[in-house]
Amino acid sequence: MPANLAASSVPVATSEPAAWEAELRLGFSQRGDKTVLASSEHHGPLTVQRPFYPEGGVCHVYLLHPPGGVVAGDKLSITAAVDTTAQALITTPAAGKFYRSEGGEARQTVNLKVSEHASLEWLPQETIVYEGARLNSSMHIELADHARFIGWEILALGRPAAGEGFANGAATLNWRISRAGRLFYLERLRLDAEAFQARWGLFGHSACGTMFVYPASALQLAAVQKLIGDEANRGVTSIEGLLICRGLDLRADLLKSFFEAVWGLVRGDVVGKAVCAPRIWAT
Repeated sequence: MPANLAASSVPVATSEPAAWEAELRLGFSQRGDKTVLASSEHHGPLTVQRPFYPEGGVCHVYLLHPPGGVVAGDKLSITAAVDTTAQALITTPAAGKFYRSEGGEARQTVNLKVSEHASLEWLPQETIVYEGARLNSSMHIELADHARFIGWEILALGRPAAGEGFANGAATLNWRISRAGRLFYLERLRLDAEAFQARWGLFGHSACGTMFVYPASALQLAAVQKLIGDEANRGVTSIEGLLICRGLDLRADLLKSFFEAVWGLVRGDVVGKAVCAPRIWAT
């Protein structure tokens, strides 16, 4: 569902906001010919809808955050574990929103564990970081040797449709990926007003994103390179079988469309299924 970036009333956190602490823990297991949501525990305003099965055995789950936005002091924690041979896809029904504050920080931590011969697709809709917001996001991914993973993170800084840029605020993004217990990818990215405008940063592009695919072959790398062609602000590389795809754009929906095209190229080999977009994306 496209983010509504039109002008609206935006909550502003006070110096001592009433903070939410929310935690969600999910466990997926294979039962017969389909994957089931074997366990779901939550504390605070973070939960899931009932699983959907639009493509047979793959379990589609939608994360829900009823407050609709995150303010300074809020802490969200999401943990998902996919057992051997299970297949799960996790997405969100709408864009996430981090509202501006007077200096406090909002935190989000995601821990994903994928067991042998299991697959997990982490495909949330974009995250809108309002001007003046302060977000600290950490993503920890633990892969077994023969696990399969496709995931992306798309940020929309400010609300360009409402004439809002990103003159103040900051978003700190941390990715940590391990395989068979060994750390093999670590990244920390800090985006602030300077990085938003600078040539070495986003150069005024309000949307930025990263997509990871594992395992990826040289053929898949070549296919994505061909998809990108001479298009500016798109890139892809591969490190130890981990495909890393990046993009900048003036609109988050265009960047998501690019990542969806990459998903279409790689999903058959990685997950063993043709693309089946979650229904919620079309509403």
